[in-house]
Amino acid sequence: MPLKLAESAFKLFSRHGIDQVSLDQVAARAGVTKGSLYWHFKSKHEVVKAACAHYYRTYLRRINVDAAAISNPLQRLEHILRLSVRTCLLDAENRIFTMEIFTRSIHDEEIRQGWRQFYDSVREFYIGLVEAARLAGDLDVSDPEASVNLMLETMEGIKLRAMFEAHICSPAEESKIIAGLKHILGIERQRVLVG
Repeated sequence: MPLKLAESAFKLFSRHGIDQVSLDQVAARAGVTKGSLYWHFKSKHEVVKAACAHYYRTYLRRINVDAAAISNPLQRLEHILRLSVRTCLLDAENRIFTMEIFTRSIHDEEIRQGWRQFYDSVREFYIGLVEAARLAGDLDVSDPEASVNLMLETMEGIKLRAMFEAHICSPAEESKIIAGLKHILGIERQRVLVG
């Protein structure tokens, strides 16, 4: 039941914003009473943290499953990069939810810690992808960690900019975003050197 409530909260918060969603709405979407919701969560703050955990868990599971299906390290990196752009930038609901969580984390230590753990997990995952491509000889990157940090910082910057220029996170811009992120990681430079 707590997982269903967390998923329901995430979906509602993503579409309407955290402050615009009541616990009654979360309970109704999950098909339970408000009393049942309070059995699992003592406050809206706990529901918000559960929605965050749902987002983090779902995203990490998806990139791990998708990565496992591709054996070539460079293709795996490119596939996960594209998936991340589609999930984190082009999916407006996910983008808005994460920006709202990011904003709340400024004044909420628990939310900030959760976001930090998630971000660190994503960063380590990407460093592993870049390192695997480097070890396979498909990528010439002297500092995988620095490249991944810059790439993730760029993605967060694009999210911020999309708050007032929504068109930059449209499907029409996908190839430009991916090309820029590949450039940061040295993928396009490597292809020119090899090809």
